[in-house]
Amino acid sequence: MPIPPGPFTGRTLAQLAQDLRDRRTTSTDLTEQALGAAAALDPGLNAFVTVDGTGALEAAKAADAELAAGLDRGPLHGVPVGVKDLIEVAGLPATMGSRHFAGYVPSRDAACVARLREAGAVIVGKTTTHEFAYGPTGDRSANGASRNPHDPSRMSGGSSGGSGAAVGAGLVPLALGTDTGGSVRIPAALCGVAGFKPAYDAIPADGVFPLSRSLDHVGVLAGDPESCLIAYLALTGADAPAPVAPARVAWLDASDLFEGDPEVVAAVRAAARAVAQAEAGAAETAAGEPAEVRLPGGFAEEVLRTYRAIQSCEAVAVHADRMETAPELFGEEVLERLRGAAQVPGWSYVRALESRERLAAAADGLFARHDVLALPTAAVTAPLVDEREVTPAGRPVPVGVALLSLTCPWNVLGLPALTVPAGTVAGLPVGLQLLCRPGDEPLLFATASRLRA
Repeated sequence: MPIPPGPFTGRTLAQLAQDLRDRRTTSTDLTEQALGAAAALDPGLNAFVTVDGTGALEAAKAADAELAAGLDRGPLHGVPVGVKDLIEVAGLPATMGSRHFAGYVPSRDAACVARLREAGAVIVGKTTTHEFAYGPTGDRSANGASRNPHDPSRMSGGSSGGSGAAVGAGLVPLALGTDTGGSVRIPAALCGVAGFKPAYDAIPADGVFPLSRSLDHVGVLAGDPESCLIAYLALTGADAPAPVAPARVAWLDASDLFEGDPEVVAAVRAAARAVAQAEAGAAETAAGEPAEVRLPGGFAEEVLRTYRAIQSCEAVAVHADRMETAPELFGEEVLERLRGAAQVPGWSYVRALESRERLAAAADGLFARHDVLALPTAAVTAPLVDEREVTPAGRPVPVGVALLSLTCPWNVLGLPALTVPAGTVAGLPVGLQLLCRPGDEPLLFATASRLRA
């Protein structure tokens, strides 16, 4: 049975901001709603590792006082937010999902958290992460598995699984996550919400525990793409985008990366068709279909190989000492992955960095005639918790391959990538992933808004 909808289900950041300024609600009211929902619903989700009721209410009262005095910090002012437990929040435990960090309490905020506070957001607590963010399933953590609000027997996706579950269940309207190979977009898609991975280094990662430093991105999860945009602007200090002309949208045939469940691909493609027709008009499409582009020959194999080499070597560099001195503190699956990653030779890492430049040039060509590319976020629905093999298209594949193959290439290339809800298959959410070049984010979000129009 699905988790009952929480108080923020269907409420956008823009609506909450307007309600606060029109005095139809207060930050204290919103924060009490979030805390009450966490107490009532989170036992079935495990979205939160830590809930900071005292600190959140103090921050909410301060936000109310500032608004009453005429100090308006922007659209996040007074809004309850969750923060992934890989991101440091001063005074709150940061476990990284691992027994290695039991009892660790940072004394400073990560840069992105400092920006949240500057924007007036109220931090409700820390959300569950897959151990050290090293997994796309969200069900391997010292805190236990985070679960999907649409069916708690199924995984939330990872590694920002708690953030996806918290937003998907309506416990909070916004949460921070991190994304090294899909860790914002995968849980967003599986939990039926929006998730945005910006361009590389757009949101600072200082104070965020690394998985793979050159692939890590800080991102946001919210109920709708417009709320993701509001959060992104607050975290980057960028100006609100001016109105833009309709984007040229194309369907990216990603079957070379991963041949997914035909029902999921069909549902996502139908959403992409609606977006493309809204942007360009059906008259400009062939038989009502958007234009289609394919990956260059050899691109899929090379980009997946490049991703694995870079992530493996950089992850082992982060954890080598812990692997040597206290391997027993790792969860079995993460330790096994790290030991496998340690077998990747150093020369392959050097070659991967060289390949990255070639791949970036090849990917740039995909945008020669199109502004936004559309493809599935994950071409399967949420697997069961602990499931490690799925059978899309009738053949068994590792669950990690199924979840990561359509998202990780864009971390290698540092492209902005947004997932938006695209309906359901067998009652479970699926996501439409939209890609653009860095600098074309206004087009990306304008395109996403057409899906909701």
